[in-house]
Amino acid sequence: MKITAPVWVLGTMSGTSLDGVDAAMVLTDGQRVKAFGESRYRAYSDAERAVLRAALGMWPGTPEVEAAAEVVETAHAELMAQFPQAELIAFHGQTLAHDPRGRGTHQAGNGALLAEVLGKTVVWDFRSTDVEMGGEGAPLAPFYHFACARHIGAREPLAFLNLGGVGNVTWVDPAQPGPDVPGACLAFDTGPANAPLNDLMQARRGLDRDEDGALSASGTVDEGVVARFLEHRYFLRMPPKSLDRNDFPDLAGAVADLSDADAAATLVACTVAAVARGMEHCPSPPSQLLIAGGGRYNGAMMAGLAKALPCPVEPVEAAGLDGDMLEAQAFAYLAARVARGMPTSAPGTTGVAAPVGGGKISRGDE
Repeated sequence: MKITAPVWVLGTMSGTSLDGVDAAMVLTDGQRVKAFGESRYRAYSDAERAVLRAALGMWPGTPEVEAAAEVVETAHAELMAQFPQAELIAFHGQTLAHDPRGRGTHQAGNGALLAEVLGKTVVWDFRSTDVEMGGEGAPLAPFYHFACARHIGAREPLAFLNLGGVGNVTWVDPAQPGPDVPGACLAFDTGPANAPLNDLMQARRGLDRDEDGALSASGTVDEGVVARFLEHRYFLRMPPKSLDRNDFPDLAGAVADLSDADAAATLVACTVAAVARGMEHCPSPPSQLLIAGGGRYNGAMMAGLAKALPCPVEPVEAAGLDGDMLEAQAFAYLAARVARGMPTSAPGTTGVAAPVGGGKISRGDE
């Protein structure tokens, strides 16, 4: 479809936390956010989550990946069908493996199949072109963060931090003319976020997460583990840079001998330390740090960030945004840009050589 005016775009996102699928409507022309619409969430069942976990780290061509793709496609189709008013749909898929300097990036799920089933135009495979052009393929939300900064009327540089399975930060200067110009955005993955803690809770207590960070808050941090964590070679790399969910495989073993509470507290402290280390790369101190993703519900994590960082730390709701749906909204915004042939990433966001547009467009029988 050709976009010349704002349209209602449905964005969907299934993150590395493996909790479920977010879906959110955004009225946008790929440059400005005009309005936010309805949003919904579809949780993965325990059985579906087990299928996805079994495929983590795998590439296309295995039975595990085929099973995971079926779970992803089914869940998304069920949720997307609840938004008949959508004029365009963004399908991110489920990241199973991310190795931009090696095999590339792999998001399970076929957007062309969803377009056929739904009879709608679907934009998907957002990351591959960026990787093929030498970029990290992640993070991809920064252009939307720039639009959000403009939408909320920000005047000074600020930063957005998404705490999903992996943490990623975007420093934004809203005074710049657009997100793809030099100096407008700097973005990168900070390090592990909720994934190690969720895995710990699942392994030790059979729970999906540390609800409200209650267990984390009750424990004592092993500072030695945090110090060794910060010696990882990832923290020596200059941004832009990105991570796979499983790029810190030794972290679970590092807390294996700690009590549940101390292990949880230590993993939270690692997340906080990684963010603090990452914020040192900001071109100028941000006026505030707005937090999205599940991590903002973890009281211990939020308290740790507030203590470790020199700027105000608040959930994005403080600026009138929806932290649960920000990532889904981001891909709605990116889909509109893809439809218009506009860039979706730039040297400052993924390290790609020049601004580049990603995404495949599959048309249904609308």
